[in-house]
Amino acid sequence: MFDRLQAVEDRYEKLNELLSDPEIVNNPGKLRDYSKEQSDIQDTVLVYREYKESKEQYEEAKEMLEEKLDADMREMVKEEMGELEEKLEQLEDQLKILLIPKDPNDDKNVIMEIRGAAGGDEAALFAGDLYRMYSRYAEAQGWKTEVIEAHSTGLGGYKEIIFMINGKGAFSKMKYENGAHRVQRVPETESGGRIHTSTSTVACLPEAEDVEVDIHEKDIRVDTFASSGPGGQSVNTTMSAVRLTHVPTGTVVSCQDEKSQIKNKEKAMKVLRARVYDKFQQEAQAEYDAQRKSAVGSGDRSERIRTYNFPQNRVTDHRIGLTIQKLDQILEGKLDEVLDALIMEEQSSKLENLQD
Repeated sequence: MFDRLQAVEDRYEKLNELLSDPEIVNNPGKLRDYSKEQSDIQDTVLVYREYKESKEQYEEAKEMLEEKLDADMREMVKEEMGELEEKLEQLEDQLKILLIPKDPNDDKNVIMEIRGAAGGDEAALFAGDLYRMYSRYAEAQGWKTEVIEAHSTGLGGYKEIIFMINGKGAFSKMKYENGAHRVQRVPETESGGRIHTSTSTVACLPEAEDVEVDIHEKDIRVDTFASSGPGGQSVNTTMSAVRLTHVPTGTVVSCQDEKSQIKNKEKAMKVLRARVYDKFQQEAQAEYDAQRKSAVGSGDRSERIRTYNFPQNRVTDHRIGLTIQKLDQILEGKLDEVLDALIMEEQSSKLENLQD
């Protein structure tokens, strides 16, 4: 492990030199790539340097014990060594986690797609609950949300809602929400008081940049049509809504949220790029069976990942067997307890794989 850490520190120093090179400074592409690489390994280097410094202090204290010391001084040195041993152990655990290969998408914005699935109106209402839950969580993290496309049912629910969360590290947290979410509750329309089970699906896509997925204009068919929906002067009067079709993959995206056709096209393009990027990633990941059998599941959107039981105020994440009696708080966007448990489980699984 320490050979790898030394190699990371050496690379960090090399990147420092490269980023001071006028040739690199005048090359925006390389400057961006090297800056990102340095940023990605900076935490590892800082913790490793702290580890080396603490290790050096420990060895110095150990040498002092071999000298002739009075009882009080000897006791002080032993106490210091005990504290340093504890600190070294903590730093080593940190370094193990920092050496886990990082998901290259973790720092990206995320495009989320929520759809009511089994359960009709009740599934659409639950889709609305999930959207509000994620919006509140994003707000608590200091992230911004932006609706791209929404098909509401008029009762506070959504047949489908697509929105973007802008914020550093958004994908690193929200990627765990990929899958089918099940709700168990008595619908408002149920006169007999029977509990119904409905589902909504959530898809989380990292926002893809132009350099990551090659989409040519000639491969995109653009259709415009009159927007539809509740109210507004522009509804059904201007051809502001846009539908984009990526012909090679058959991926279709439409957007009518904005009054401007240009803005709708820009939003639709973000979703299209993310979906095509996700399609290529899914195909590539399918080749790695071990990765797709990780502790937190494969990320398959048909996989039931969580149940929200209203009568018992209970949330259960089926991937890690976690049950929490705080449904009301979780729906208010307090997702940290669930997401932190999922992150820890994935880190533990990856650490085991590294040690195999």
